[in-house]
Amino acid sequence: MAVCARLCGVGQSRRCRRRQPHNQQDQGSDSEMDEEEEERIVAQRQVDVDGGSKSSVAAAAIAGPSDACEYGSGRVNRGGFPDRAGTAPVQPQTLSDLPPELLVEIFSLLPGPALADVALVCKKFRRILNTETIWRRRCVEEFGMKEDLRKIEAGGISSRDLYVKRVNPRVKSGRFMKLLPDYEHMDYKDVYTHLLHPYRHILGLWQPDIGPYGGLLNVVVDGLFIIGWMYLPPHDPRVEDPMRRRPLFRIHLWESKKATVECMYGHKGPHKGDIQTVKKDEFSTKCNQTDHHRMPGGRQEEFRTWLDEEWGRTLEEIFHEHMQELILMKFIYTSQYDNCLTYRRIYLPPAMPSDLLQAGLFKGTYGSHGLEIVMLSFHGTFAKATKLTGDPNVPAGQLTLDVDLSRPVVLPDLEQQRNIEELSRLVMGVHEEVQREAEQGASATGKGAAERACGSGEEGIEAEHGACSDSCQPSSSTSTNPPEGQPFVLPLGVMARNDVYPRTCRKSFYGTGLIAGHGFTSPERTPGLFVLFDEDRFGFIWLELKSFSLYSRLMDHLEHAHAPNMERFEAMLQNMQSWTS
Repeated sequence: MAVCARLCGVGQSRRCRRRQPHNQQDQGSDSEMDEEEEERIVAQRQVDVDGGSKSSVAAAAIAGPSDACEYGSGRVNRGGFPDRAGTAPVQPQTLSDLPPELLVEIFSLLPGPALADVALVCKKFRRILNTETIWRRRCVEEFGMKEDLRKIEAGGISSRDLYVKRVNPRVKSGRFMKLLPDYEHMDYKDVYTHLLHPYRHILGLWQPDIGPYGGLLNVVVDGLFIIGWMYLPPHDPRVEDPMRRRPLFRIHLWESKKATVECMYGHKGPHKGDIQTVKKDEFSTKCNQTDHHRMPGGRQEEFRTWLDEEWGRTLEEIFHEHMQELILMKFIYTSQYDNCLTYRRIYLPPAMPSDLLQAGLFKGTYGSHGLEIVMLSFHGTFAKATKLTGDPNVPAGQLTLDVDLSRPVVLPDLEQQRNIEELSRLVMGVHEEVQREAEQGASATGKGAAERACGSGEEGIEAEHGACSDSCQPSSSTSTNPPEGQPFVLPLGVMARNDVYPRTCRKSFYGTGLIAGHGFTSPERTPGLFVLFDEDRFGFIWLELKSFSLYSRLMDHLEHAHAPNMERFEAMLQNMQSWTS
């Protein structure tokens, strides 16, 4: 109360109004003062507040602080002249003595949640907080809102074709007003207080709990919508193509300024849905009209439509019988959810100056399983690729690649690269070296154990050198400074889903890839070769499987997705593995 009293300039009367001159009776009611201030605010809102507020600030700075108000009365002197009583202008005594245009500028700098407390201070502040400039700045700075409400009302939004054709095919007009006529009187305060702020916790990246398949959901502010976009890899094997997007739900304001959730799944347009926050970093969606997901032709038509969207081909065009089984299995498993899913938050990896390349999301080829999405992150001398989408063999959330950046591999000439046996010899030499060191590390603890492992004392000097010469020194196949820009070719007999791959290798390292049987049975880390082509592409040769995976970076701009720190990111990775293990 003391702070509020000081902000409003009230004394013992505890009323939010300016003090009257001594020669004036205390008959001026609060309502009279409110009307006077309201007239000033209304007049101020007739002009461009953005430009007006800045010019007012500049004018106040030129006039000087003594021109801001009158002494004793506390009444602001706009022109810097003495009042009728002849007293000289002095500085304002309280925040409420400032002119409304200056208060608008000040309040625009405060975070949105703090404005609710400011509105409780006094009536003047509460009226000023109805100014659109304040809330427009909050929508832009806190949520990245790019659309102008007045522009949307006048001529539609830039992506109106998407909303009209994909979201509501029954609407023929391309004007946004035709689709949502109640937005005619919408303002930024309504958008902030009833839409953006209540649903701020679901913005960002999420992984749906769809068994081993996982996925990638990006919830963004798009115009006057909050939309949940499911990101789908391009059709196999076109790994270089951009990601595909499919809306799963949207949230917007409807009548009575209430946020409405709509399910976007299916082919009959938007219908009733619901969103519930389960706990921190977790929420769930529910469709209330699952009949909208059904198609007239039954499950066969639904499968053909899903197959065309998921794979870009018909089942007859897929000749591999095992691949047909995998595709049919995925359709049966995923379609049973009917967009009633639970999502868990995921973060993009923090960037470190020592990273080999920029960490982030990549699309990768995985043989008969098609394209999958992985997250590349760096942890000291190791690079790790974690699956965001998965398959029945290695599910989403598992560590698909583990690369040791302290063990570079120098590739032989092109003729020897074509020989799978020669490449296997190089990589397996490093693999055996890693295993020996792991065994020594497991049996040796402390300095004394290390001395026992390599020999100690004068009598053990020769033994020490003999034992450590193979295990403690880099092998002949590795080098701390391998040449960059080496020509690269896949060994004969190695299968690749995409025959078009870069022909120049910047660097290559020893690593392991995770393989398993159906149902994630008998998981095993198998040695392979990590090949860095450029900042946006890398590959991995699975020696045991004699196959090659090419990975290409996701180029989409993902907001509200970066981890606050490395500790939170590491904890998220551990949780992801526990979801599917």
